[in-house]
Amino acid sequence: MFSKDKLKLIKLPVSKIQPNPSQPRKEFREDELESLAQSIRENGLLQPVTVRKESGGYYLVAGERRLRACKLAGLTSIPALLTDCRQEDSAVLALLENLQRKDLHMFEQANAIVNLLREWHITQQEAAQKLGKSQSYLANKMRLLKLSPEEQEEILEHDLTERHARALLRIDDMSLRQKTLRTVIDKKLNVVRTEELVEAVKKPKITKEKARRTFVAKDIRLFINTIDHAVDAMKTAGIKAHAERKETEEYIECTVRIPKPVRAH
Repeated sequence: MFSKDKLKLIKLPVSKIQPNPSQPRKEFREDELESLAQSIRENGLLQPVTVRKESGGYYLVAGERRLRACKLAGLTSIPALLTDCRQEDSAVLALLENLQRKDLHMFEQANAIVNLLREWHITQQEAAQKLGKSQSYLANKMRLLKLSPEEQEEILEHDLTERHARALLRIDDMSLRQKTLRTVIDKKLNVVRTEELVEAVKKPKITKEKARRTFVAKDIRLFINTIDHAVDAMKTAGIKAHAERKETEEYIECTVRIPKPVRAH
């Protein structure tokens, strides 16, 4: 995307640096920014931000957190590495920096990957090559967005992991999935227990009515078999018994004919 040989260190007014429009990170914790700002006040900015020049202005490529902290620290100008990378590469670099620093939560990562594909009209394979990731990595990340915004918020709020989220995704029914998520949160289930719960709720439940019908059906078969056995026993004993069975949608009709013994005159 760009070579280190082409990077040029310059000093820029903070007010002249525009934010990266493709910045994937949306949330910045105030306490962390203030801590970094205090360090910058005491020691200066040790790692320059990276910028690119376009239409006479400077746009941030990497270092959004550092830039915000510099503003908090009251710095008017800061060192910056100037690169000639394209806007597309800027988006990739911003995402890479956040992924490597683990600054993005799982859903920000997923959204950033989707936006990269959409805005630059590239395939998953091309994006995977640019990011140095596998296609399955990208696909698994993007699947997380099948969870509703409310589910995502709850997962983040209660510090559930990406493995928790993936386990919940195996439940297609949203209402059932939300109930399962609430159980996971209330009982503070770990990943293994969550996966066990998901498997349990996915199994079809046998209702009492269905169980009763199954039981009755088994009883009926037992009664019919008893009749058949009785007729067979009579035949074995020399009685020419005969059984007929007729079945309709409403009933099963069984007829057994047993000849009367011949009376002696």
